[in-house]
Amino acid sequence: MTDAPPPNGHALLDFNSPLSDAKSYELIAGLGDLRDKTVVDYGCGWAELLLRAVEHAPGATGVGVDGDDYAIARGTANARARGIADRVRLELGDVTTWDGPVADVAISIGASHAWGDARAVLAAMRTRIRPGGRLLLGDGYWEREPSDTLREAFQGDALGTFEDLVDLALESGYRVLRLTTASRDEWDSFESRWCAARELWLLDNPDHPEAAAVQKVVDDHRDLWIKGYRGVLGFAYLTLARR
Repeated sequence: MTDAPPPNGHALLDFNSPLSDAKSYELIAGLGDLRDKTVVDYGCGWAELLLRAVEHAPGATGVGVDGDDYAIARGTANARARGIADRVRLELGDVTTWDGPVADVAISIGASHAWGDARAVLAAMRTRIRPGGRLLLGDGYWEREPSDTLREAFQGDALGTFEDLVDLALESGYRVLRLTTASRDEWDSFESRWCAARELWLLDNPDHPEAAAVQKVVDDHRDLWIKGYRGVLGFAYLTLARR
């Protein structure tokens, strides 16, 4: 048994969304030439995608904002370790009210709940991107008709189909440059690693006072994933240009 506290569920994740290494670089490449550009990530988490975008683009600067202080600290430490802390600034704040620079490229992945829904985040991003600028939007959608329980668990009726999300982007004043969705393998890797951080801790701490609570968290999550949204909830990545 160790004295370590229960782990953060994101400890073993590269990204806080179902995204592989290979696809992350495809998404970055789809944003065009980022040299000397300003990239702003709304809901950046620990900002892994933002760090990768800036790391390989000379002169690019990155700004990220998120409400999770643990994630901001993790991302800031990663930026220092990679030698790009002078070009990346991560701030703790509310993405809906945070006043940052107008971006050449904005990123918003899995953060639409902060504004309420995809329509609201698309509208908000238009005011934060220069004309002709890019937006990388990542958001959920229903691959199949969900149960009422799943609708309640995932933003009620806010999610639509993949086609709905694409139409919404066009209606909101963007042109679509690239579309892709998370694969089943990406989903399974994401969810497995989310659970594994806690499972490994439980193996080392079976008698910890919080062990039962941690086991319930991971068991409930796995049940919701395997018996609920696996193959029903999808995740899309839209590369958009502001008209």
